[in-house]
Amino acid sequence: MHRTARTMVTTAAALALLAGAGGCGGDAGTEAGATTLTVIATNYGDSVHKNSQGYWDRVALDFEAANPDIHVEAKVYPADTVDAKVAELVKQGKAPDVVQTGSYAEYASEGLLYSADELLSIAVQGSFAPSLAEAGQLQRTQYGLPFTASTRLLYYNKDLFARADLEPPTTWDELVAAAEVLKDWGVKYPIAVPLGPEEAEAETLTWLLAGDGGYTQGGAYTLTSDANVSTLEWLRSDLVGAGLTGPVQPGKLNRTEALDAFVEGEAAMVNAPLSLIRQIEDSSLSVPYGTIPLPSRTGQTEPTMGTADWTIAFKQAGHREQTGRFLDFLYSDEYVTQQASEYQLLPVTASVSAAMRADTRYRSLWNGLDTLGNMDLYPLSETNWSAVSTAIRTQIGAAVTPAGDPEAVLTSIAKAAR
Repeated sequence: MHRTARTMVTTAAALALLAGAGGCGGDAGTEAGATTLTVIATNYGDSVHKNSQGYWDRVALDFEAANPDIHVEAKVYPADTVDAKVAELVKQGKAPDVVQTGSYAEYASEGLLYSADELLSIAVQGSFAPSLAEAGQLQRTQYGLPFTASTRLLYYNKDLFARADLEPPTTWDELVAAAEVLKDWGVKYPIAVPLGPEEAEAETLTWLLAGDGGYTQGGAYTLTSDANVSTLEWLRSDLVGAGLTGPVQPGKLNRTEALDAFVEGEAAMVNAPLSLIRQIEDSSLSVPYGTIPLPSRTGQTEPTMGTADWTIAFKQAGHREQTGRFLDFLYSDEYVTQQASEYQLLPVTASVSAAMRADTRYRSLWNGLDTLGNMDLYPLSETNWSAVSTAIRTQIGAAVTPAGDPEAVLTSIAKAAR
């Protein structure tokens, strides 16, 4: 519908130019001399939910109505092709003005991006959740503007827990005790632990944080820390070795299969992103679920594993002022709310977060919203993170096999960080 609307506007404007301007230049569908901003974005839609093109078309049309001197051309690409498309355009010297994708550090390190200070109003720049704004920095300068966020929570099957007379666990000991009871009840996956190559870096970080560790500390990798080794030893012995993670070895279990098992009622617990809510709602099985942050070893509050996607702005075309106006518009409450609610994602600004936390329509996101101030994200500012994450995906599963050596595996992975 929005494409049709844009076509009608373009046609009308073009006719007006032909009738009254007699060959004056300018972008089709805009006033003569208007600046055209190019935007490339990631598609968050699927077979059930709307393609993200509709979202960007709405933003573009509304922005153009308020800013007739700027025309916005937005194109959406699948998540697995958008980065290649952007890289191709940058190589050709045709970098888009704005890109919405999953990383920023490589282009920022090459000096190709505007910083947040150069683009945004003070109000918008100060509206981002602090943990996300900090994660978008390279050498203390923010280049990545958070666009969406998500968090990993522990989902549990309320029916299976009620049948076994269990309460959600608050410590690792309680988690093991619950998993043992569920195993005795014949549950296929008392807790699914997907450490397969699809997205092992997320599951790994979730557990390491709960064990008072993580990938980095103070801007340096700490992969082989005592806390990390201890966490993987516990996973190997107390969960996997005790047969509490199901019939598939974690290193061979991918996230997709683990989430499917939960939706189908075969897994009683699984760490998962907020998008699992949408998958459950779209399923005819409608498994009753609850969510909690993954319990820590001692029950103390630890950072929650989070992910974010980013908006970046390239310098190449020189449209700094126009790009800043567009981004200020994009980060207004209206559009931040639309994106988060449509795709079960967390809003990136404090005002929208507070509004959604107070609105019962967004109850399914409340536990995720509560983690926004205590998130730990991938170390995207490290330009070698891609190599490290690949090493985690291919090697981490070996650490929790019966004969696995967590310290040796982490040491091997750490070589990619050098």
